[in-house]
Amino acid sequence: MIADDIRALLRRDARADRVVPQTGFTAHLTLFVSGAMAFLTVFALALSLASGRLADRWASELAGAATLRINAPAEQRAAQTKAALEVLKQTSGVASARALSAEEQAALLAPWFGPDLPLDTLPVPQLIEIIEGEPGLDTMGLRLRLAAEVPGAVLDDHSRWREPLVDAATSLRRLGWISILLIGGATAAMITLAANASLAANAQIIEVLRQVGARDRFIAGAFVRRFTWRAFFGAVVGTVLGLTGVLLLPEASDAGGFLTGLGFQGADWLLPAVIPILGAAVAFAATWSAARRKLKELS
Repeated sequence: MIADDIRALLRRDARADRVVPQTGFTAHLTLFVSGAMAFLTVFALALSLASGRLADRWASELAGAATLRINAPAEQRAAQTKAALEVLKQTSGVASARALSAEEQAALLAPWFGPDLPLDTLPVPQLIEIIEGEPGLDTMGLRLRLAAEVPGAVLDDHSRWREPLVDAATSLRRLGWISILLIGGATAAMITLAANASLAANAQIIEVLRQVGARDRFIAGAFVRRFTWRAFFGAVVGTVLGLTGVLLLPEASDAGGFLTGLGFQGADWLLPAVIPILGAAVAFAATWSAARRKLKELS
């Protein structure tokens, strides 16, 4: 039966279309709600996809790197740095290791202390950048060896702050999908209210149609078809406006961070095209349920 109703929905029926007024409060409400919800869905989808990309990037980039700090007196720092580099060279799972120059360390501290930080007068530890390779770094074994041979070395594999960042980005992605589900539920509720209002306002017309032999399925199909197409066209407009807003957002960049990468990338641009179809499907289900229920009440 549902398949027959869907096929009937795709066929224009001039007689049935005249049952539902083309203008009025419910028409405007359906168009506005579907358009506004589609607009919000575009941004919720963009947020969810961007959060997923961010989580994947943080997980992949930070998982393959580690940092070694040489906390030693100035007169011992060079010797311990050399010893640490020799240990790392002999360690399985270390693809490369290098000591950062004074200029590189100053650049890392510049965002917090300014560009004129006098490193030579401060007890700043020497940093060694470690790039992991196959078969992976045995951090526990490396820490034990460093403790024995380089007492001033402290290994940081970034897991302490990498995992919370990845979890936060993953939670943000989950929140985006939950928002989309809530938007869909709100759309269904608003369209159901609009359909009920339209059916109640046309109760006398429905009664006349019944008296002349119209079946409830014919009457319900008229309302379902009109509200579904209204929701579809409203969602199309809302999706186009949402995509326009996304296009106006700054492009992703390393300097801009997360807030500059909220747009779609690659094949993701095809996903918003599904929003009007889903909006029409939600409207179809909501209006069909409301029409059947309301017609029973009017019997």
